[in-house]
Amino acid sequence: MAGIVLRIRLTSGDHLDVTYEETAAADDDEVVEHAVAALAEDAGMLRCRHGDRLLVLYARGVAAVEIAPRGAVL
Repeated sequence: MAGIVLRIRLTSGDHLDVTYEETAAADDDEVVEHAVAALAEDAGMLRCRHGDRLLVLYARGVAAVEIAPRGAVL
């Protein structure tokens, strides 16, 4: 299972860091491609984790995404 950390900038201007994991992915590049493809769709969504909470991220609320395979971009 490969996972990445996404810094999400919402359309409201707020941002949050979430982790996204893909069980079928062999490496981080595949996870990135899946996340970008899902968020590029009008009805796209990702199931992510924010700490110990499950979060469903809907594409229509996302303004920008920064990707860091080893931790949050600070």
